[in-house]
Amino acid sequence: MEQTFMKEKKILPLVLSMSTPMVISMAVNALYNIVDSYFVAQLNEEAMTALALVYPVQNIINAIAIGFAIGINAVIALYLGAGDQENADKAATQGLLLNLFHGIVLALVCTAVMPGFLHLFSSDETVISMSLEYSGRVFLFAPVITSGLVFEKLFQAVGKMKISMFSMMCGCMANIILDPLMIFGAGVFPAMGIAGAAYATGIGQVITLAVYLIFYKAASIPVKIKRNALCPNRNIAARLYSIGISAALNLALPSLLISVLNGILAEFSDKYVLVLGVYYKLQTFIYLTANGIIQGIRPLMGYNYGAGEKLRVRKIFHTTLALTAGVMAVGMVLSWAVPAWLMGLFTNQSETLANGVTALRIISLGFIISAVSVTCSGALEGLGKGVPSLCISLLRYIVIIIPLSFLLSRALKAEGVWWAFCITEFIAAGISYYIYCKNEKLPVPGNSDLQRSAES
Repeated sequence: MEQTFMKEKKILPLVLSMSTPMVISMAVNALYNIVDSYFVAQLNEEAMTALALVYPVQNIINAIAIGFAIGINAVIALYLGAGDQENADKAATQGLLLNLFHGIVLALVCTAVMPGFLHLFSSDETVISMSLEYSGRVFLFAPVITSGLVFEKLFQAVGKMKISMFSMMCGCMANIILDPLMIFGAGVFPAMGIAGAAYATGIGQVITLAVYLIFYKAASIPVKIKRNALCPNRNIAARLYSIGISAALNLALPSLLISVLNGILAEFSDKYVLVLGVYYKLQTFIYLTANGIIQGIRPLMGYNYGAGEKLRVRKIFHTTLALTAGVMAVGMVLSWAVPAWLMGLFTNQSETLANGVTALRIISLGFIISAVSVTCSGALEGLGKGVPSLCISLLRYIVIIIPLSFLLSRALKAEGVWWAFCITEFIAAGISYYIYCKNEKLPVPGNSDLQRSAES
């Protein structure tokens, strides 16, 4: 099969060849997030605060879409590693149908709950109005997002990382170009303010999906979406959801965390809510780059695990850990070297700027050690072990940081929340490594048939 290079090529060149296209595309995606926020921030601080309040719900949509797509990616890679072509096709076909349905439901539900959600965190009617103006438009594109992510993970599962990179970059670049045109107005585009940012985002997602469909029709890939594979298969659906739900929860937990922390920080000042929102925009550039490496190695982990290549799995893990730690080290250096410049991209208010510099420097102390938890969680998803991966995310986003933030905020006020980020990463890293080592030695749950196929 075409994918045999995944278990034959040397580890470091293999990891780099699979991860580099994803790092580039994720970096461009992170740049889009920053540029998008930069242009919105030029309107006023209320507009930037509106984006910060919508972000948790927007992230939930992305989390569910990406999480289930990760399940599709892992299941396809495991079946391909075990030489089961028929079930790989079924996983791709049924995964697309299910994720399209998820997108439709998410668009309807999230639009309906936004008014009540926003009033929990702000009494400023201008901010609430702008938040609804943005969310009401951007949520309409949820089915496009969920469909596009299926094709993204399908191409990644078979090692076609450059196609995934190119498609994502097309959408992101379109978004970056359209942002100033649609927000401030130019040529045929009227000035639409924050609504323009939402439309630019949605159009970029449509373009990404369109490029994926063109490549799907033109490129020769070993996994296909087939009409005769539409018949529901309970075992495949169970496998998709067992990994997909855990992966989705992993990605959705930051939204819950941000909502809780917004509530804690709002007690001191709305400016701290803005600082947290800006921090999450900035940290995406670092964490999405690390996530690009993780996306590159997920199919490698799944394929080699399905093929019974346990030694290669371990080597891939440790190579990935070193690479992600390097990325996070760069993030820490930037947060200490130019924090004022980074925060100044989004606000010119001296008080907000000073608070943001303090937050960046404290939180970034935990960046390098966080590579352990990030790598362990992603590697476990690649092995089809969604529940242990979810446990790691629960530690990082709920179990440790929320009570720690509350307690430290009583003593140190808003600064206590920033210290909670850093302390949490050190505690979670040790536990995460233990969880990974314990589960890597076990067979994939419910995969006895797949294991026997691999061993034979």
